[in-house]
Amino acid sequence: AIEIARLFHDDKCTQVVVLDVCGLSPITNYLVIASGTSERQMRSVLDHAVELAEDRGTPPHTLTKDAGAHWLIADFVDVVAHVFEPNTRAHYDLEMLWGDAREIAWTRPGHQ
Repeated sequence: AIEIARLFHDDKCTQVVVLDVCGLSPITNYLVIASGTSERQMRSVLDHAVELAEDRGTPPHTLTKDAGAHWLIADFVDVVAHVFEPNTRAHYDLEMLWGDAREIAWTRPGHQ
């Protein structure tokens, strides 16, 4: 989850958050949530996350990249990564939905 969050940040996503949903969700342990800047950028960053996971031997179980790309999802089983268009993110507000989840620090030492 931390590696995906860092990759999202490096690929210019904004408002990157990692939530620990262990014990709260029956389907995953961590959520990585980020906002993209454009459909093209969102698709690219999700492709990079898939490449990272495949390099680690954990390809996605499910990948959702619908036309229109307001919300892209990669389900890596233990980690579910979400890349949103900002207005769609505000509408669904996963951080509030998972308000009991603990936020995980993911930034590299010395970086914001």
